[in-house]
Amino acid sequence: MPFILQRIYQENQQAEGRRILIDRVWPRGISKEKANLDCWMKEIAPSPDLRKWFGHNP
Repeated sequence: MPFILQRIYQENQQAEGRRILIDRVWPRGISKEKANLDCWMKEIAPSPDLRKWFGHNP
């Protein structure tokens, strides 16, 4: 089964499959209802130290 990468801010374009968020921080301006996610896997996202190193200071 292929993976399709989408930003959380895009509408869900796939009628089938699962929509999974992989990030430690919930995205701004998106309610959990609007996100229409099947799963939020924050435990497998990059660590806070790696995010800071890469330039993503929340």
